[in-house]
Amino acid sequence: MTQEILAGANWRTNPEIAPRMFAVFFVVRQLHELLWYLTEALALSATRPLHAKLQAASAETHDLARSGAEALSALDLAGNRLRVNDLLRKASALAREASAGPALDRRGADLIGADLRAIDLRGSDLRGANLIGADLRGASLALADLTGVDLRGANLAGADLGSALFLLQSQLESARGDLATALPSTLTRPSHWV
Repeated sequence: MTQEILAGANWRTNPEIAPRMFAVFFVVRQLHELLWYLTEALALSATRPLHAKLQAASAETHDLARSGAEALSALDLAGNRLRVNDLLRKASALAREASAGPALDRRGADLIGADLRAIDLRGSDLRGANLIGADLRGASLALADLTGVDLRGANLAGADLGSALFLLQSQLESARGDLATALPSTLTRPSHWV
């Protein structure tokens, strides 16, 4: 970011640029997160009907992430994020159609500390759900959308996350799991899991 967007400027040698630099960093980070989600959506075979739109959104987001500091400062980040999220929700719905589970809609649900071991979560939409400290031991989250799910302290021991949608490494790092927890091949088992 400092080399390409801010032409090598450094807030340590030029402290007056720190506020602007940090603001731009926040925008670039958000755009790169969207790029990750778009890349994940494009990797799903079920989203083929949306590939042209997903590719266009990815190219646009990539261009935005490489634009100059002035353009990034003026960017309507919330509006851009809403447009991309709408497309990602459609991609999620297409992918979750293949699930044999009940595909529950638990978007934004408050499930803090909930015992979810007996709940079939395959194909469920859990976007933005709060699962802090939830007990998901042995649960199947196959094709469940985990975008923005707060998994801090959640117990994922023996859970099947192998085909979970939009699961981030940082979500795993904040949860508890074990060697029996199935993970997508793109993610790494956290070192603190036993």
